Amino acid sequence: MIAQKKMKFYGLRDIDKIPQLKKLTKEQRLTLKVVGNVLPFRSNNYLVDELINWDNIPDDPIFQLTFPQRGMILPEHFDQMADLINKDAPKDEIVKTAHEIREEMNPHPAGQMTANVPVLADGESVPGVQRKYREIALIFPSAGQTCHAYCTFCFRWAQFIGDEDLKFATDESRLCQKFIKQEKELTDVLFTGGDPMVMSLAKLKAYVEPLLKPEFDHIQNIRIGTKSLGYWPYKYVTDKDADGILQMFERIIKAGKHISIMAHFNHGVELSSDVVKEAIKRIRNTGAVIRTQSPLIRHINDDPDIWADMWKEQVRLGLVPYYMFVERDTGAKNYFEVPLAQAFDIYKNSFNQVSGLARTARGPSMSAMPGKIIISGIAEIKGEKVFVLNFLQARNPEWAKQPFFAKYDEEATWLNMLKPAFGKDKFFYEDELQDILKQKAHFAKQPAYESELVEEM
Repeated sequence: MIAQKKMKFYGLRDIDKIPQLKKLTKEQRLTLKVVGNVLPFRSNNYLVDELINWDNIPDDPIFQLTFPQRGMILPEHFDQMADLINKDAPKDEIVKTAHEIREEMNPHPAGQMTANVPVLADGESVPGVQRKYREIALIFPSAGQTCHAYCTFCFRWAQFIGDEDLKFATDESRLCQKFIKQEKELTDVLFTGGDPMVMSLAKLKAYVEPLLKPEFDHIQNIRIGTKSLGYWPYKYVTDKDADGILQMFERIIKAGKHISIMAHFNHGVELSSDVVKEAIKRIRNTGAVIRTQSPLIRHINDDPDIWADMWKEQVRLGLVPYYMFVERDTGAKNYFEVPLAQAFDIYKNSFNQVSGLARTARGPSMSAMPGKIIISGIAEIKGEKVFVLNFLQARNPEWAKQPFFAKYDEEATWLNMLKPAFGKDKFFYEDELQDILKQKAHFAKQPAYESELVEEM
């Protein structure tokens, strides 16, 4: 029997109040405050009380995952912010400095603010929606633009810092429904955020239930991207909306649609509690499928044994391993990123430890400007060592499954650091990508940001 738990959020104001943090030195707590003024910080009592091993600080993976660390911002930025805090500078000066630091951290990678925003036939853009690929639209509910806790590596960190110009949001609007209804090539809708599962049942229904009507028959698959199973599994077990949420999942399936919970699990510890196991069982009993994904993150899961053990446990619990991502080129990437060559070795060595049921996990995959690019292998061809690359998803669907090659580079951590192999001056998709993005910018009545295109390619 799982006891009910009332959620408590912890933020910057609570750093000196959380009992477990009293084990930290004054300098360690200052580090939390310094970095937490630049990058968003939120934890909760489930993580603090049940998942973090406070005898293993700072190396505990869940502590690294949810509490700011010194290396997450550059030394000069750390010193600049620490000086302001130590001298008790005015709040507006701290906020201004934090904003300036963030601007150097690539707050919206892969064209999220420009190239992915869809446009209606009359040229009107659809706020709160992204469409990068033909078959799927991402919906960012206005009430789901926060999370039960904030991942320190999160590539959407810019949505949590209070800057309305950097926040994707939509309400239950005519525009969002109109777009989905008219785009008959869409088969999938992914609710994301933030985390849509922070929303109440009533608000979830307002987004989901219209898609069960006949005019949305072309929408076959409803996905919900969420970290709630890792950060607040009580959502599905003892919270007041728990039974209603599960009933909503059942209604989706009875309507003839598929529902996938795209669960973010970054470390096996998140699968260890009794409450998460009960939540998983309850969700699966509705007929919903739970697929799992995570970036490969230094300091947290950059070890093939961690991935192999996590995938094995996920399969045992009835989950489907889905993706190993490469950490995005944004935010605290210098702290978390893993070179692509090392990422491939970790994937290969974890893949080799598991049975076929866990080999559904694809990776390592980069969600870059042109699409989802997977590192399929490292090979030597005609005397040249190369990365063998492939599109799993692409802005032009014809690019998918076309192998292409990049020069092997031990230091490269992202696509824009790779160079074409065999003497070529560009990858096969680059010219067409420029045309696609310029066309989208034209119809959206906004400029094409050439600097962004160069960085992402």
